[in-house]
Amino acid sequence: MLQHGSASEKNKDKNRCPVAANATEKRCSGEPAQKCKTGPVDLVFLIDSSRSVRPHEFETMRKFMIDIINTLDIGLNATRVGVVQYSSQVRTEFTLKTHSRLSNIVKAINQIIPLAQGTMTGLAIRYMMNEAFTAEAGDRPKVPNVAVIVTDGRPQDRVAEVAAEAREKGIEIYAVGVARADMTSLRAMASPPFEDHVFLVESFDLIHQFGIQFQDKLCGVDLCLESDHGCEHICESTPGSYHCLCLPGYTVNDDGKTCRAIDLCAERKHNCEQICVSSPGSFTCDCNKGYKLNNDQRTCSMIDYCSFGNHSCDHECVSVLNGYRCRCNEGYRLLEDGKTCQAIDLCAEGKHDCEQICISTPGIYTCDCNNGYTPPANTHRCTHTCRNTLKSEKRLLFLLFAIDLCAEGKHDCEQICVSAPGVFTCDCNKGFKLNKDKKTCTSQFIEVWLACVSLCYGVICAFCLCVHGCEYQCVSTPGSYHCICPEGQLLQDDGKSCGSKSSSVQMQISKTTKLKDKLLTCTAELHYILSQSIRNLLQRRIQIQGFSVAAGR
Repeated sequence: MLQHGSASEKNKDKNRCPVAANATEKRCSGEPAQKCKTGPVDLVFLIDSSRSVRPHEFETMRKFMIDIINTLDIGLNATRVGVVQYSSQVRTEFTLKTHSRLSNIVKAINQIIPLAQGTMTGLAIRYMMNEAFTAEAGDRPKVPNVAVIVTDGRPQDRVAEVAAEAREKGIEIYAVGVARADMTSLRAMASPPFEDHVFLVESFDLIHQFGIQFQDKLCGVDLCLESDHGCEHICESTPGSYHCLCLPGYTVNDDGKTCRAIDLCAERKHNCEQICVSSPGSFTCDCNKGYKLNNDQRTCSMIDYCSFGNHSCDHECVSVLNGYRCRCNEGYRLLEDGKTCQAIDLCAEGKHDCEQICISTPGIYTCDCNNGYTPPANTHRCTHTCRNTLKSEKRLLFLLFAIDLCAEGKHDCEQICVSAPGVFTCDCNKGFKLNKDKKTCTSQFIEVWLACVSLCYGVICAFCLCVHGCEYQCVSTPGSYHCICPEGQLLQDDGKSCGSKSSSVQMQISKTTKLKDKLLTCTAELHYILSQSIRNLLQRRIQIQGFSVAAGR
Protein backbone atom coordinates (compact mmCIF):
# COMPACT_ATOMS: atom_id res chain seq x y z
CA MET A 1 0.00 0.00 0.00
CA LEU A 2 1.27 3.48 -0.94
CA GLN A 3 0.05 6.31 1.29
CA HIS A 4 0.42 10.02 0.46
CA GLY A 5 0.00 11.04 4.02
CA SER A 6 -3.63 9.88 4.24
CA ALA A 7 -4.05 8.98 0.53
CA SER A 8 -6.25 5.99 -0.47
CA GLU A 9 -5.02 2.64 -1.71
CA LYS A 10 -6.18 3.31 -5.23
CA ASN A 11 -2.62 4.33 -6.08
CA LYS A 12 -1.27 0.79 -5.46
CA ASP A 13 -2.39 -0.28 -8.91
CA LYS A 14 0.83 -1.00 -10.73
CA ASN A 15 -0.83 -0.73 -14.10
CA ARG A 16 -2.00 2.84 -13.71
CA CYS A 17 -0.92 5.20 -16.45
CA PRO A 18 0.13 8.56 -14.80
CA VAL A 19 0.27 11.86 -16.67
CA ALA A 20 3.75 12.53 -17.99
CA ALA A 21 5.54 15.87 -18.15
CA ASN A 22 3.75 16.63 -21.39
CA ALA A 23 0.11 16.63 -20.39
CA THR A 24 -0.96 15.59 -23.90
CA GLU A 25 0.90 12.27 -23.72
CA LYS A 26 0.68 9.30 -21.33
CA ARG A 27 3.42 7.03 -20.09
CA CYS A 28 2.72 3.53 -18.71
CA SER A 29 5.10 1.13 -16.96
CA GLY A 30 7.16 -0.55 -19.60
CA GLU A 31 7.22 2.54 -21.84
CA PRO A 32 10.55 4.39 -22.12
CA ALA A 33 10.87 7.14 -19.53
CA GLN A 34 10.88 10.77 -20.72
CA LYS A 35 13.59 13.21 -19.63
CA CYS A 36 12.64 15.91 -17.17
CA LYS A 37 13.00 19.37 -18.77
CA THR A 38 11.78 21.60 -15.99
CA GLY A 39 15.18 23.03 -15.14
CA PRO A 40 18.37 22.32 -13.14
CA VAL A 41 18.03 20.61 -9.74
CA ASP A 42 20.61 19.56 -7.13
CA LEU A 43 19.20 16.16 -5.96
CA VAL A 44 20.65 14.12 -3.04
CA PHE A 45 19.40 10.64 -2.04
CA LEU A 46 19.77 9.91 1.68
CA ILE A 47 19.25 6.10 2.01
CA ASP A 48 18.90 4.00 5.15
CA SER A 49 21.27 0.97 5.10
CA SER A 50 20.68 -0.23 8.65
CA ARG A 51 20.66 -3.91 9.68
CA SER A 52 16.90 -4.12 9.27
CA VAL A 53 17.16 -3.61 5.50
CA ARG A 54 17.60 -7.05 3.94
CA PRO A 55 19.95 -7.49 0.94
CA HIS A 56 17.14 -7.96 -1.59
CA GLU A 57 15.39 -4.89 -0.15
CA PHE A 58 18.56 -2.86 -0.59
CA GLU A 59 18.68 -4.02 -4.22
CA THR A 60 15.13 -2.75 -4.65
CA MET A 61 16.30 0.59 -3.26
CA ARG A 62 19.09 0.71 -5.87
CA LYS A 63 16.57 0.11 -8.66
CA PHE A 64 14.31 2.82 -7.15
CA MET A 65 17.08 5.46 -7.40
CA ILE A 66 18.10 4.36 -10.92
CA ASP A 67 14.49 4.51 -12.16
CA ILE A 68 14.15 8.11 -10.93
CA ILE A 69 17.40 9.43 -12.38
CA ASN A 70 16.60 7.76 -15.72
CA THR A 71 13.80 10.32 -16.12
CA LEU A 72 16.01 13.31 -15.33
CA ASP A 73 18.12 15.45 -17.61
CA ILE A 74 21.53 14.72 -16.03
CA GLY A 75 24.44 17.13 -16.50
CA LEU A 76 26.62 19.71 -14.77
CA ASN A 77 24.33 22.44 -16.15
CA ALA A 78 21.13 20.40 -15.71
CA THR A 79 20.27 18.02 -12.86
CA ARG A 80 23.09 16.94 -10.54
CA VAL A 81 22.79 13.83 -8.32
CA GLY A 82 24.56 12.80 -5.11
CA VAL A 83 24.06 9.79 -2.81
CA VAL A 84 24.64 9.56 0.97
CA GLN A 85 23.93 6.34 2.95
CA TYR A 86 23.59 6.12 6.69
CA SER A 87 23.09 3.76 9.60
CA SER A 88 24.91 4.44 12.86
CA GLN A 89 27.40 6.41 10.79
CA VAL A 90 27.12 8.48 7.61
CA ARG A 91 29.10 8.09 4.39
CA THR A 92 29.09 9.99 1.09
CA GLU A 93 29.00 7.59 -1.88
CA PHE A 94 29.43 10.40 -4.43
CA THR A 95 28.83 14.18 -4.44
CA LEU A 96 26.83 16.45 -6.71
CA LYS A 97 29.88 17.29 -8.80
CA THR A 98 31.37 13.77 -8.99
CA HIS A 99 29.50 12.53 -12.07
CA SER A 100 28.09 14.48 -15.00
CA ARG A 101 26.85 11.48 -17.05
CA LEU A 102 23.92 9.19 -16.30
CA SER A 103 25.87 6.00 -16.96
CA ASN A 104 28.50 6.91 -14.39
CA ILE A 105 25.83 7.63 -11.77
CA VAL A 106 24.12 4.24 -12.40
CA LYS A 107 27.45 2.44 -12.10
CA ALA A 108 28.25 4.22 -8.81
CA ILE A 109 24.84 3.32 -7.36
CA ASN A 110 25.34 -0.34 -8.22
CA GLN A 111 28.68 -0.31 -6.38
CA ILE A 112 27.23 0.89 -3.02
CA ILE A 113 27.94 -1.52 -0.09
CA PRO A 114 25.42 -1.26 2.79
CA LEU A 115 26.69 -0.21 6.24
CA ALA A 116 24.29 -2.56 8.07
CA GLN A 117 24.24 -0.84 11.49
CA GLY A 118 21.75 1.36 13.46
CA THR A 119 19.33 4.08 12.26
CA MET A 120 20.73 7.58 13.06
CA THR A 121 18.47 9.59 10.75
CA GLY A 122 18.97 12.93 12.56
CA LEU A 123 22.75 12.58 12.27
CA ALA A 124 22.39 11.79 8.56
CA ILE A 125 20.22 14.88 7.89
CA ARG A 126 22.76 17.19 9.57
CA TYR A 127 25.59 15.57 7.59
CA MET A 128 23.64 16.03 4.35
CA MET A 129 22.97 19.72 5.17
CA ASN A 130 26.58 20.52 6.14
CA GLU A 131 28.45 18.32 3.65
CA ALA A 132 26.32 17.29 0.66
CA PHE A 133 24.69 20.68 -0.09
CA THR A 134 27.86 22.79 -0.10
CA ALA A 135 29.74 24.58 -2.86
CA GLU A 136 32.70 22.27 -2.26
CA ALA A 137 30.46 19.27 -2.95
CA GLY A 138 28.99 20.84 -6.11
CA ASP A 139 25.92 22.67 -4.79
CA ARG A 140 25.01 25.60 -7.04
CA PRO A 141 23.58 28.94 -5.89
CA LYS A 142 20.01 29.76 -6.94
CA VAL A 143 19.39 26.12 -7.96
CA PRO A 144 16.67 24.18 -6.05
CA ASN A 145 18.01 21.73 -3.46
CA VAL A 146 15.95 18.53 -3.20
CA ALA A 147 16.57 15.65 -0.77
CA VAL A 148 14.86 12.21 -0.89
CA ILE A 149 15.14 10.34 2.44
CA VAL A 150 14.34 6.56 2.30
CA THR A 151 14.08 4.69 5.64
CA ASP A 152 12.43 1.51 6.95
CA GLY A 153 12.51 2.13 10.70
CA ARG A 154 12.03 4.47 13.58
CA PRO A 155 14.94 7.00 14.03
CA GLN A 156 17.22 6.37 16.99
CA ASP A 157 17.91 10.13 17.43
CA ARG A 158 15.99 13.41 17.21
CA VAL A 159 15.08 14.54 13.68
CA ALA A 160 12.52 17.37 14.04
CA GLU A 161 14.96 20.18 14.93
CA VAL A 162 17.67 19.33 12.42
CA ALA A 163 15.10 18.76 9.63
CA ALA A 164 13.56 22.18 10.35
CA GLU A 165 17.03 23.76 10.15
CA ALA A 166 17.60 22.06 6.78
CA ARG A 167 14.26 23.32 5.45
CA GLU A 168 15.11 26.87 6.62
CA LYS A 169 18.25 26.65 4.48
CA GLY A 170 16.06 26.00 1.44
CA ILE A 171 16.31 22.22 1.17
CA GLU A 172 13.04 20.64 -0.02
CA ILE A 173 12.73 17.24 1.72
CA TYR A 174 10.73 14.20 0.52
CA ALA A 175 10.35 11.47 3.17
CA VAL A 176 9.71 7.88 1.96
CA GLY A 177 8.93 5.28 4.64
CA VAL A 178 8.90 1.52 3.99
CA ALA A 179 7.16 -1.17 6.09
CA ARG A 180 7.95 -0.38 9.74
CA ALA A 181 8.69 3.37 9.26
CA ASP A 182 7.03 5.80 11.71
CA MET A 183 4.62 8.27 10.06
CA THR A 184 5.18 10.89 12.78
CA SER A 185 8.92 10.83 12.13
CA LEU A 186 8.32 11.07 8.37
CA ARG A 187 6.15 14.17 8.80
CA ALA A 188 8.75 15.69 11.14
CA MET A 189 11.37 15.34 8.38
CA ALA A 190 9.39 16.30 5.27
CA SER A 191 8.60 19.71 3.81
CA PRO A 192 5.00 20.93 3.74
CA PRO A 193 2.52 20.27 2.35
CA PHE A 194 2.81 16.70 3.69
CA GLU A 195 0.44 15.20 1.11
CA ASP A 196 3.03 16.08 -1.55
CA HIS A 197 6.19 15.21 0.42
CA VAL A 198 5.37 12.22 2.71
CA PHE A 199 5.03 8.66 1.32
CA LEU A 200 4.60 5.36 3.17
CA VAL A 201 4.60 1.94 1.39
CA GLU A 202 4.08 -1.56 2.81
CA SER A 203 7.26 -3.05 1.37
CA PHE A 204 10.27 -2.26 -0.74
CA ASP A 205 8.55 -4.03 -3.62
CA LEU A 206 6.09 -1.17 -3.80
CA ILE A 207 8.63 1.65 -3.55
CA HIS A 208 8.70 2.03 -7.32
CA GLN A 209 5.21 3.49 -7.09
CA PHE A 210 6.65 6.42 -5.17
CA GLY A 211 9.20 6.75 -7.93
CA ILE A 212 6.45 7.23 -10.49
CA GLN A 213 4.68 9.87 -8.40
CA PHE A 214 7.94 11.58 -7.47
CA GLN A 215 8.72 11.86 -11.16
CA ASP A 216 5.32 13.46 -11.66
CA LYS A 217 6.19 16.02 -8.98
CA LEU A 218 9.72 16.62 -10.15
CA CYS A 219 8.93 16.56 -13.84
CA GLY A 220 5.36 17.77 -13.75
CA VAL A 221 3.90 20.69 -15.62
CA ASP A 222 5.54 24.12 -15.48
CA LEU A 223 3.17 25.88 -13.12
CA CYS A 224 4.50 29.26 -14.23
CA LEU A 225 3.30 28.46 -17.75
CA GLU A 226 0.24 26.35 -17.05
CA SER A 227 -1.27 28.12 -14.04
CA ASP A 228 -2.44 31.57 -13.02
CA HIS A 229 0.53 32.19 -10.76
CA GLY A 230 -0.21 35.89 -10.07
CA CYS A 231 3.43 36.97 -10.03
CA GLU A 232 3.70 40.68 -10.91
CA HIS A 233 7.17 40.48 -12.46
CA ILE A 234 8.82 37.03 -12.69
CA CYS A 235 7.57 33.49 -12.01
CA GLU A 236 10.31 30.92 -11.34
CA SER A 237 9.40 27.25 -11.56
CA THR A 238 10.57 24.69 -9.01
CA PRO A 239 9.77 20.96 -9.09
CA GLY A 240 6.03 20.79 -8.54
CA SER A 241 5.82 24.43 -7.48
CA TYR A 242 6.91 27.99 -8.27
CA HIS A 243 7.80 31.24 -6.55
CA CYS A 244 7.66 34.88 -7.57
CA LEU A 245 10.65 37.13 -8.14
CA CYS A 246 10.96 40.84 -8.91
CA LEU A 247 12.99 42.76 -11.45
CA PRO A 248 16.25 44.41 -10.32
CA GLY A 249 15.51 47.42 -8.12
CA TYR A 250 12.27 45.91 -6.79
CA THR A 251 11.46 43.65 -3.85
CA VAL A 252 8.62 41.19 -3.26
CA ASN A 253 5.81 42.40 -1.00
CA ASP A 254 4.45 40.37 1.88
CA ASP A 255 1.84 38.76 -0.41
CA GLY A 256 4.69 36.96 -2.19
CA LYS A 257 3.49 38.04 -5.64
CA THR A 258 3.47 41.80 -6.08
CA CYS A 259 6.60 43.96 -6.18
CA ARG A 260 7.50 47.41 -4.92
CA ALA A 261 10.36 49.69 -5.98
CA ILE A 262 13.32 49.91 -3.65
CA ASP A 263 13.55 53.64 -2.78
CA LEU A 264 17.09 54.15 -1.53
CA CYS A 265 16.48 57.90 -1.15
CA ALA A 266 13.51 57.41 1.17
CA GLU A 267 15.46 54.79 3.12
CA ARG A 268 18.36 57.27 3.43
CA LYS A 269 20.72 54.78 1.85
CA HIS A 270 22.53 57.41 -0.22
CA ASN A 271 25.34 59.92 0.14
CA CYS A 272 23.98 62.89 -1.82
CA GLU A 273 24.83 66.29 -0.33
CA GLN A 274 21.67 68.11 -1.46
CA ILE A 275 19.11 66.24 -3.61
CA CYS A 276 18.64 62.48 -4.02
CA VAL A 277 16.74 61.38 -7.16
CA SER A 278 15.41 57.86 -6.69
CA SER A 279 15.00 55.13 -9.29
CA PRO A 280 14.11 51.51 -8.50
CA GLY A 281 17.02 50.06 -6.56
CA SER A 282 19.36 52.95 -7.29
CA PHE A 283 19.67 56.73 -7.08
CA THR A 284 21.40 59.74 -8.59
CA CYS A 285 22.42 62.98 -6.93
CA ASP A 286 21.40 66.48 -7.96
CA CYS A 287 21.91 70.01 -6.61
CA ASN A 288 19.71 72.94 -5.63
CA LYS A 289 19.28 75.92 -7.92
CA GLY A 290 22.48 77.94 -8.16
CA TYR A 291 24.69 74.91 -7.49
CA LYS A 292 26.35 72.36 -9.76
CA LEU A 293 27.25 68.72 -9.19
CA ASN A 294 30.93 68.04 -8.61
CA ASN A 295 32.90 65.30 -10.36
CA ASP A 296 32.30 62.92 -7.45
CA GLN A 297 28.60 62.96 -8.48
CA ARG A 298 27.72 63.45 -4.82
CA THR A 299 28.70 66.91 -3.54
CA CYS A 300 27.68 70.33 -4.87
CA SER A 301 29.46 73.65 -5.43
CA MET A 302 27.95 77.10 -5.95
CA ILE A 303 27.99 78.18 -9.60
CA ASP A 304 30.67 80.84 -10.17
CA TYR A 305 28.79 83.32 -12.35
CA CYS A 306 31.81 85.64 -12.35
CA SER A 307 33.79 83.01 -14.26
CA PHE A 308 31.47 83.49 -17.25
CA GLY A 309 33.27 86.78 -17.97
CA ASN A 310 30.17 88.87 -18.66
CA HIS A 311 29.86 90.81 -15.40
CA SER A 312 31.49 94.17 -16.48
CA CYS A 313 32.42 95.07 -12.88
CA ASP A 314 34.90 97.96 -12.56
CA HIS A 315 36.98 96.29 -9.87
CA GLU A 316 35.93 92.92 -8.46
CA CYS A 317 33.15 90.41 -9.20
CA VAL A 318 31.79 88.40 -6.26
CA SER A 319 29.68 85.31 -6.99
CA VAL A 320 26.53 84.90 -4.91
CA LEU A 321 23.74 82.34 -5.03
CA ASN A 322 22.03 82.49 -8.42
CA GLY A 323 24.09 85.45 -9.63
CA TYR A 324 26.88 87.88 -8.83
CA ARG A 325 27.51 91.37 -7.43
CA CYS A 326 30.26 93.94 -7.96
CA ARG A 327 32.59 95.06 -5.19
CA CYS A 328 35.01 98.00 -5.19
CA ASN A 329 38.53 98.12 -3.87
CA GLU A 330 39.17 99.79 -0.54
CA GLY A 331 38.81 103.54 -0.79
CA TYR A 332 36.19 103.40 -3.55
CA ARG A 333 32.41 103.37 -3.47
CA LEU A 334 30.02 101.53 -5.79
CA LEU A 335 27.79 103.81 -7.86
CA GLU A 336 24.08 103.28 -8.47
CA ASP A 337 24.65 101.28 -11.65
CA GLY A 338 26.06 98.52 -9.42
CA LYS A 339 29.21 98.17 -11.54
CA THR A 340 31.17 101.45 -11.60
CA CYS A 341 33.54 102.40 -8.76
CA GLN A 342 34.39 105.99 -7.72
CA ALA A 343 37.28 107.07 -5.50
CA ILE A 344 36.18 108.43 -2.11
CA ASP A 345 37.60 112.00 -1.79
CA LEU A 346 37.40 112.79 1.93
CA CYS A 347 39.10 116.16 1.40
CA ALA A 348 36.53 117.31 -1.16
CA GLU A 349 33.70 116.02 1.04
CA GLY A 350 35.04 117.98 4.02
CA LYS A 351 35.43 114.83 6.09
CA HIS A 352 38.82 115.76 7.57
CA ASP A 353 40.31 117.85 10.37
CA CYS A 354 43.32 119.34 8.61
CA GLU A 355 44.07 122.96 9.57
CA GLN A 356 45.79 124.03 6.38
CA ILE A 357 46.23 121.46 3.59
CA CYS A 358 44.31 118.16 3.02
CA ILE A 359 45.89 115.66 0.62
CA SER A 360 43.39 113.05 -0.62
CA THR A 361 43.93 109.45 -1.69
CA PRO A 362 41.03 107.00 -2.30
CA GLY A 363 39.24 106.57 1.00
CA ILE A 364 41.87 108.26 3.17
CA TYR A 365 43.65 111.59 3.54
CA THR A 366 46.77 113.15 5.03
CA CYS A 367 47.32 116.65 6.35
CA ASP A 368 50.09 119.06 5.44
CA CYS A 369 51.04 122.61 6.32
CA ASN A 370 51.76 125.70 4.29
CA ASN A 371 55.35 126.65 3.48
CA GLY A 372 57.14 127.55 6.67
CA TYR A 373 54.86 125.51 8.94
CA THR A 374 55.05 121.99 10.30
CA PRO A 375 52.81 119.75 12.42
CA PRO A 376 53.29 119.87 16.20
CA ALA A 377 55.76 117.43 17.69
CA ASN A 378 54.73 113.79 18.25
CA THR A 379 51.83 113.89 15.79
CA HIS A 380 51.45 111.80 12.67
CA ARG A 381 49.20 114.16 10.78
CA CYS A 382 48.80 117.90 10.60
CA THR A 383 45.31 117.82 12.10
CA HIS A 384 45.27 120.76 14.51
CA THR A 385 47.69 123.71 14.64
CA CYS A 386 50.90 124.52 12.82
CA ARG A 387 53.90 126.33 14.18
CA ASN A 388 56.50 128.47 12.42
CA THR A 389 59.80 126.64 12.13
CA LEU A 390 61.96 129.13 10.19
CA LYS A 391 65.49 129.44 11.45
CA SER A 392 66.46 132.78 12.97
CA GLU A 393 68.33 133.98 9.88
CA LYS A 394 65.63 132.91 7.47
CA ARG A 395 62.93 134.25 9.79
CA LEU A 396 64.53 137.68 9.85
CA LEU A 397 64.66 137.74 6.09
CA PHE A 398 61.10 136.52 5.96
CA LEU A 399 59.88 139.24 8.34
CA LEU A 400 61.54 141.96 6.27
CA PHE A 401 59.47 141.06 3.27
CA ALA A 402 56.36 139.88 5.15
CA ILE A 403 52.98 141.44 4.35
CA ASP A 404 51.94 143.90 7.13
CA LEU A 405 48.15 144.03 7.03
CA CYS A 406 48.03 146.46 9.99
CA ALA A 407 50.27 148.99 8.27
CA GLU A 408 48.25 148.62 5.10
CA GLY A 409 45.01 149.31 7.02
CA LYS A 410 43.60 145.96 5.97
CA HIS A 411 42.12 145.11 9.38
CA ASP A 412 38.97 145.78 11.42
CA CYS A 413 40.41 146.13 14.95
CA GLU A 414 38.68 148.80 17.11
CA GLN A 415 41.79 149.87 19.05
CA ILE A 416 45.10 148.04 18.44
CA CYS A 417 46.17 145.89 15.41
CA VAL A 418 49.05 143.43 16.00
CA SER A 419 50.70 142.37 12.74
CA ALA A 420 52.19 138.97 11.80
CA PRO A 421 53.40 137.96 8.32
CA GLY A 422 50.30 137.92 6.19
CA VAL A 423 47.90 137.93 9.18
CA PHE A 424 46.95 140.12 12.14
CA THR A 425 45.32 139.98 15.57
CA CYS A 426 43.42 142.64 17.53
CA ASP A 427 44.18 143.99 21.01
CA CYS A 428 42.84 146.70 23.34
CA ASN A 429 44.28 149.69 25.23
CA LYS A 430 45.06 149.45 28.92
CA GLY A 431 41.88 149.32 30.96
CA PHE A 432 39.90 147.63 28.15
CA LYS A 433 39.32 143.96 27.24
CA LEU A 434 38.79 142.27 23.86
CA ASN A 435 35.24 141.16 23.16
CA LYS A 436 34.26 137.73 21.85
CA ASP A 437 34.25 138.95 18.26
CA LYS A 438 38.07 139.40 18.65
CA LYS A 439 37.73 142.90 17.19
CA THR A 440 35.92 145.36 19.54
CA CYS A 441 36.87 146.40 23.13
CA THR A 442 34.98 147.08 26.38
CA SER A 443 36.21 149.22 29.35
CA GLN A 444 37.24 147.30 32.46
CA PHE A 445 36.63 150.31 34.79
CA ILE A 446 33.57 152.31 35.87
CA GLU A 447 32.86 154.67 33.03
CA VAL A 448 33.39 158.21 34.08
CA TRP A 449 31.97 160.90 31.99
CA LEU A 450 32.95 164.41 32.85
CA ALA A 451 31.39 167.53 31.54
CA CYS A 452 32.75 170.97 31.67
CA VAL A 453 30.03 172.94 33.36
CA SER A 454 30.04 176.28 35.19
CA LEU A 455 29.29 174.85 38.61
CA CYS A 456 31.11 175.24 41.91
CA TYR A 457 32.31 178.66 40.79
CA GLY A 458 33.67 177.42 37.44
CA VAL A 459 35.80 174.67 38.96
CA ILE A 460 35.63 171.33 37.22
CA CYS A 461 34.48 169.11 40.07
CA ALA A 462 31.54 167.21 38.60
CA PHE A 463 31.71 163.51 37.80
CA CYS A 464 29.26 160.75 36.82
CA LEU A 465 29.08 157.40 38.48
CA CYS A 466 27.19 154.81 36.46
CA VAL A 467 27.08 151.86 38.76
CA HIS A 468 23.41 152.14 38.16
CA GLY A 469 21.35 148.96 37.82
CA CYS A 470 19.09 150.61 35.24
CA GLU A 471 16.83 148.23 33.37
CA TYR A 472 17.19 149.92 30.04
CA GLN A 473 19.80 152.78 29.94
CA CYS A 474 21.86 154.92 32.36
CA VAL A 475 22.38 158.66 31.69
CA SER A 476 25.29 160.27 33.50
CA THR A 477 24.85 163.69 35.14
CA PRO A 478 27.48 165.75 37.07
CA GLY A 479 28.18 163.76 40.22
CA SER A 480 25.27 161.31 39.65
CA TYR A 481 23.13 159.47 37.02
CA HIS A 482 19.52 158.66 36.25
CA CYS A 483 17.77 155.86 34.35
CA ILE A 484 15.63 156.22 31.24
CA CYS A 485 13.21 153.86 29.51
CA PRO A 486 12.53 153.13 25.84
CA GLU A 487 9.87 155.02 23.95
CA GLY A 488 6.37 154.03 25.02
CA GLN A 489 7.36 152.94 28.56
CA LEU A 490 7.60 154.89 31.83
CA LEU A 491 10.16 154.71 34.61
CA GLN A 492 8.76 152.98 37.66
CA ASP A 493 8.82 154.10 41.32
CA ASP A 494 12.13 152.28 41.99
CA GLY A 495 13.84 154.61 39.50
CA LYS A 496 15.40 151.74 37.57
CA SER A 497 12.77 149.45 36.03
CA CYS A 498 10.49 150.37 33.15
CA GLY A 499 6.70 149.91 32.83
CA SER A 500 3.39 151.45 31.87
CA LYS A 501 2.61 153.34 35.09
CA SER A 502 3.91 156.89 35.52
CA SER A 503 6.11 157.85 38.50
CA SER A 504 5.41 160.45 41.03
CA VAL A 505 6.49 163.94 39.86
CA GLN A 506 7.38 164.78 43.39
CA MET A 507 9.87 161.93 43.50
CA GLN A 508 11.52 163.23 40.34
CA ILE A 509 11.82 166.72 41.86
CA SER A 510 13.24 165.29 45.06
CA LYS A 511 15.79 163.23 43.13
CA THR A 512 16.85 166.35 41.19
CA THR A 513 17.32 168.29 44.43
CA LYS A 514 19.52 165.55 45.82
CA LEU A 515 21.70 165.60 42.75
CA LYS A 516 22.23 169.36 43.08
CA ASP A 517 23.15 168.95 46.73
CA LYS A 518 25.78 166.37 45.77
CA LEU A 519 27.25 168.69 43.21
CA LEU A 520 27.44 171.54 45.74
CA THR A 521 29.34 169.31 48.18
CA CYS A 522 32.29 168.84 45.81
CA THR A 523 35.42 169.67 47.72
CA ALA A 524 38.93 170.55 46.78
CA GLU A 525 40.09 167.23 48.22
CA LEU A 526 38.12 165.27 45.64
CA HIS A 527 39.36 167.62 42.95
CA TYR A 528 42.95 167.04 43.99
CA ILE A 529 42.64 163.24 43.99
CA LEU A 530 40.99 162.96 40.66
CA SER A 531 42.45 165.89 38.83
CA GLN A 532 45.47 164.12 37.36
CA SER A 533 43.73 160.98 36.17
CA ILE A 534 40.72 162.90 34.95
CA ARG A 535 42.83 165.33 33.03
CA ASN A 536 44.63 162.46 31.19
CA LEU A 537 41.43 160.64 30.51
CA LEU A 538 39.66 163.74 29.21
CA GLN A 539 42.54 164.57 26.97
CA ARG A 540 42.56 161.08 25.43
CA ARG A 541 38.80 161.09 24.96
CA ILE A 542 38.80 164.55 23.43
CA GLN A 543 41.55 163.57 21.01
CA ILE A 544 39.64 160.52 19.91
CA GLN A 545 36.46 162.53 19.37
CA GLY A 546 38.29 165.30 17.49
CA PHE A 547 38.10 168.00 20.14
CA SER A 548 40.90 170.28 21.34
CA VAL A 549 41.40 171.30 24.99
CA ALA A 550 43.93 173.75 26.21
CA ALA A 551 46.65 172.27 28.39
CA GLY A 552 46.41 174.95 31.07
CA ARG A 553 42.71 174.62 31.79
